[in-house]
Amino acid sequence: MAQSAPVSSVRDQLRQAQFLEGLTESALHQLSRLVTARTFECDEILFNEGASRSFLAILSTGAVAIEKTVQGRPVRLVTLGAGEALGEGLLLDDSPHGTSARAVQRTEAFVLTAEQVHEMIKEYPPLYAALVGRAARTISRRLAATDATLVGHGRTLGFAGSRTRREHDLLGDRDVPDDALYGVQTLRALENFPITGIPLREFPSLVEALAAVKEAAALANAELGLLDKGIADVIVRAAQEIRAGRHHEHFLVDMIQGGAGTSTNMNVNEVIANRALELMGKPRGDYAAVHPNNHVNLSQSTNDVYPTAVKLALHRSIDELRAAETALANAFLAKGKEFAALIKMGRTQLQDAVPMTLGQEFRAFGHTILEDVERLAEVQKLISEINMGATAIGTGINAPRGYSEAVRVHLERITRQHLITAPDLVEATMDTGVFVQLSGVLKRCAVKLSKICDDLRLLSSGPRAGLGEINLPAMQPGSSIMPGKVNPVIPEVMNQVCFDVIAADVAVTLAASAGQLQLNVFEPLIAFRLLSALNEMRNGCVVLRERPSAT
Repeated sequence: MAQSAPVSSVRDQLRQAQFLEGLTESALHQLSRLVTARTFECDEILFNEGASRSFLAILSTGAVAIEKTVQGRPVRLVTLGAGEALGEGLLLDDSPHGTSARAVQRTEAFVLTAEQVHEMIKEYPPLYAALVGRAARTISRRLAATDATLVGHGRTLGFAGSRTRREHDLLGDRDVPDDALYGVQTLRALENFPITGIPLREFPSLVEALAAVKEAAALANAELGLLDKGIADVIVRAAQEIRAGRHHEHFLVDMIQGGAGTSTNMNVNEVIANRALELMGKPRGDYAAVHPNNHVNLSQSTNDVYPTAVKLALHRSIDELRAAETALANAFLAKGKEFAALIKMGRTQLQDAVPMTLGQEFRAFGHTILEDVERLAEVQKLISEINMGATAIGTGINAPRGYSEAVRVHLERITRQHLITAPDLVEATMDTGVFVQLSGVLKRCAVKLSKICDDLRLLSSGPRAGLGEINLPAMQPGSSIMPGKVNPVIPEVMNQVCFDVIAADVAVTLAASAGQLQLNVFEPLIAFRLLSALNEMRNGCVVLRERPSAT
């Protein structure tokens, strides 16, 4: 929806835009005469990947996700907010969009159309040159971030650029990339743990859960008089931006790390602190104003923050898996109705037994999956118990009286999840039993889904010399040597997903059993394997439902 506004008002708003920083007053005035105010509603598509470029937008409020289609699904590369620009490639050439843009909040922007760009080239060439330079720098940084997001294994930076800032920790001084929202402790973790090449940002549910914990802690600390309200406000705003999908490109620590998750906690503390400093108009690294430990991590320890955030992320991922399994089960039940009149031979020990219908066989597939959906719901209730306020070992040292309940209330409101504070925080801090239980349920799901896929492959065997009782659609050529051969590749890939989930259960079991005294330091491996297993299972269920349709 396009709107008109006074030139002076538009100029004042454009002056605040980061993309236009340094633009002269004359240039701002010229630009304000060209642009048009426009509003995009939440979830409205601004442009699609592959579409022709038609406008440049400078955001004044709201947020827009930039997404790339990978394996048929959108991957969020970055979320842009107020002051940032998108579609700036219009200034450089007429190539189609390489990404899609979707409003994730109600968003207001100043739009410059292709026709207005042509007018600017003729009427205001210095303005055009200034915008081209800014567009080139923005695209350069964004391409580096995109490459790191989509490929990025082994990279330590999500941005290009050579400027640095000096930061200090107890080991000394280090130079941190000036564009980075993370700080010196994250930098050391990047150097120490180049293990999987899979950074924290690959699990947005965990990043957003950590931000939710920090937001709740800031509110609780302010409520109890421990944290200045102004500092709490900017911490909350920074955390809310992260929960809305922004700044994820700065969460770069490896998922597997030493230190019981301290590097992950500090990555979050530093990003929030530096973003809060930006919101205050201060430079990154000016920790006298907002400190990662003294303010963002106030009344907390990694040992209550990390397991709480992991549980929040797992809860969300379980919801997604339950939805995917329910949809898959319903698809099998629908096939059961479709095949209700088809008589076939039932078999035990691969030998002919007694007659049944193909519909009965497929209904059984659906019902056995629904049983696992119920088991997931049961373990999900156990994950609602958290240990916020436990701090280091469960005694609550350095946390004020009333903090544990205050932070729980705020966290419950923020996440809209029912949460319970563990009755014994010492026990809750050292115990990982609920993770083992969840892993066992996932293994159960995997075992049963793998059996279903085995049956689908066997029933579709042939087509001339096998059972051939069902037909799975040809998804791709199956052989480099046998023309015309096709394979049941979708059940095969789901089998492999299940094998991986079963293997993950072994890793979770070993990690959980290795805890010592008041803490289990191997929770990063537990979190990585459980979140990965949930994601793989969800994706596998979606593929199994969407791709093959037995006939």
